[in-house]
Amino acid sequence: MIDRALLVRAVALYGPLLLATGFAARHRQDRRQSAALLLGFLWCWPSLLLVQLLNLQFHWWSFHASGGLMRSMPVDLLLGWAILWGILPALAFPRQKLWMVLLAFLGLDLAAMPVCAPVIELSHSWLTGEVAAICLVFLPAQLLARWTLNGTHLGLRVWLQVATALGIFMFMPVEIASAVTGRDTWKALLSGPPWLRGIELQLVFLLAAGGVSATGEFARRGLGTPIPYDPPRRLVVSGLYRYLANPMQVFCALTLTTWGMVLRNPWVTGSGALSVIYSLGLARWDESEDLKERFGNSWLLYRQHVRNWIPRWRPWYDPEAPAPCLYVAENCGPCSEVYRWFEARNPVALNIVAAEDHPSNSLTRITYEPMDGTPPESGVAAFARALEHLNFGWAWLGALLRLPLICHLTQLLLDAGGLGPQKIERRSCRSGPVI
Repeated sequence: MIDRALLVRAVALYGPLLLATGFAARHRQDRRQSAALLLGFLWCWPSLLLVQLLNLQFHWWSFHASGGLMRSMPVDLLLGWAILWGILPALAFPRQKLWMVLLAFLGLDLAAMPVCAPVIELSHSWLTGEVAAICLVFLPAQLLARWTLNGTHLGLRVWLQVATALGIFMFMPVEIASAVTGRDTWKALLSGPPWLRGIELQLVFLLAAGGVSATGEFARRGLGTPIPYDPPRRLVVSGLYRYLANPMQVFCALTLTTWGMVLRNPWVTGSGALSVIYSLGLARWDESEDLKERFGNSWLLYRQHVRNWIPRWRPWYDPEAPAPCLYVAENCGPCSEVYRWFEARNPVALNIVAAEDHPSNSLTRITYEPMDGTPPESGVAAFARALEHLNFGWAWLGALLRLPLICHLTQLLLDAGGLGPQKIERRSCRSGPVI
C-alpha cells in the first residue's frame, strides 16, 4: 500500500513540474518569456520560505514530514509550490487578466490545501496565511513575470529583480546552510561585541549598495535590466561602469564572501567563491560575445580601457561622446561653494556650467545633464552623479547617495535645513543688459 504522505509529497512536486513541462512543450519559448518564467520562479522560491518563517510565528498550518526539510517545510513542497505559482501562470495564461488568474490559482490552492493531509495540518486561521502568501509570493511573482514579458514598468521590475537577487544570494544560502548543518546560521549575528557586529553589517551594506546601484544604472541609463534575456538597449558606461566593466558581479562576490565571514559560515562564504568562478567562466564568455555583437566597436573601445575585476582610479570616458554638464547657480552662496569644490578636483569629462546659462530652462536645483538622451537629474541625485567624474572612492559614495531611499531622505533633510529649491532665472530671460 502506498504511503499517503509520500504520495502527497510526490504529487506536490511532480504535478506542477509535469504541467509546466507539458505547457512548455506545446509552445516554443522566446528569450523574453524564458526570462519571465525564470524570474517568476526565483521570486517564489525565497519568498515562500519567508512565508514559512511567518507561519512558524503565527501557526497558520503545520507540516508533518521527516527528511528534506527547510524550516520544518518539505523541500519538495517548496519547489513544487514555486513552480505552481512562479512558472505555471505565466506559461499557461500569459495574456489573461491578472485578477482572473489570481482567483483561479487561489481557488486551486483553497481546494488543494485541505486534501494534503496528513502532510499539511491546517489551523483555524489558515486562510490568513493564504492571503499573506498571495500578497507576498503570487502577486509580485506574476507582476514581475508579466512586466518582463511585456517590457513594461522598467523601474519597478528592476527593483523587484534587486529584491529577488537579495533573496537568492543573501537569504537562501543562509537557510540552506542552516538546513545542511542543523544549526541556525542567523544566530551568529547576535554573537560577539555589538560594535563589531555593527561595523560588519555596515560593510556588507556598503558592498551590496555598489551592486544595487549598478543594477539601477542598467535601468536608468541602459533602458534594460541585468537579466540576459532582458538586457539594456544602450551600452552602459556611466556610474560605477566608468571604473569597472562588471561591478554587479564584483560587488556580488565581495558581498557574499563578506556576508559569509560575518555569519562565520564557510557554506555562505563559499557561495562568494562560486560566483567568482561563474563570472570568470560562463558569464564572461557569454556576456562578452553578446555585447560585442550588440555594441560592436563601442564595446571593444570600452573594454580596452576598463577591466572586469580591478577598478580604475580615475573614470574612463568616450572621447567621441559629448561630456555631461553640471549646472550650478553662481548667485547662490552654498551652490557657488559646490561649483568651486568640483572645479578644484579636476573632474573628468564634466562641464561645470552656471545654472543661469542653461540653454532652455530656469532651474530650481543643481542639475546634471548626461547629454546622452536619458533624463537629467537634480538636487542630491545630480550632486551624486557628478561625483562619478572624480575618482573611484567618490563614485562609490555617489552610487550610495543615488539609492532611492537614501537619496530622497538626504534631499528631505537638506530641504528642511534651508537648502531647498529656488528658481534661478536664466540670463537670457532677464530684461536689460547682462553684465
